Amino acid sequence: MSDAPNTPLEGGLPPAATPLTRAALEIDEYVAGLGWDRPARLFALVDSAQLRRTDPAVARQLGLDASQDGSLTPVEQDELPAGMALDEFLGTIAWPAGVAGCALVVERLMLPPGAEKSRPANATEAQIAEWVAHHPDRQEVRITAAVLRDGKRETALRLREKDIAREVLTGPDLVPGLTKALLATFA
Repeated sequence: MSDAPNTPLEGGLPPAATPLTRAALEIDEYVAGLGWDRPARLFALVDSAQLRRTDPAVARQLGLDASQDGSLTPVEQDELPAGMALDEFLGTIAWPAGVAGCALVVERLMLPPGAEKSRPANATEAQIAEWVAHHPDRQEVRITAAVLRDGKRETALRLREKDIAREVLTGPDLVPGLTKALLATFA
C-alpha cells in the first residue's frame, strides 16, 4: 500500500478485507483527510446494492454502480449534540430497517498496557483524565468503530504519531466497549 489515500473505488484496500473492514477503512481515510482535533462523527452503513435498488437517484449521486454490490456505503449523519456525553447520545439512537450497520469516529488518548499500575488511587474521573493527559506514554488515537446489525464488528485505529494509511491497525476487538455500545443502538 502507498501513503496515498485509498478507497474501495481506487482498489487500494486489501482484496481479502470484508465489506465491514473496507467501510471502516474508507471512513478512517475520509476523516483523516479532515485532520485531527475534530468532534466525534457518526455514520450509517447501508448495503450498496440495496441503496441502488431503493434509491437509484441517491446511488447515482454517490457514484455507486454494480461493481459496489456486496459493499457498504457510509452515510455521514448530523453532527453529534454539543455537550452531551457520548454514551448518553448513543442511548438515543434508533436506526431504520434499511440501515445495515453504523460507525462512529472518536479521538481519544490511550495508554500502553501496564500503565494502570501507576494510576492514582481513589482518583475522581477528572483526576484520572488529567493523569492520562499528562502521562509520558500516552498516545493520541483516532478510533473508527463499525458494527453490523448481525453483530459483526470492526475497528480501525490510527495513531497520531503514525498518521498514514498503511499504519492503521484493524481488528474486531481493539475497542470492545465502543463496538458493544454501537451494537446496542440496534437493540
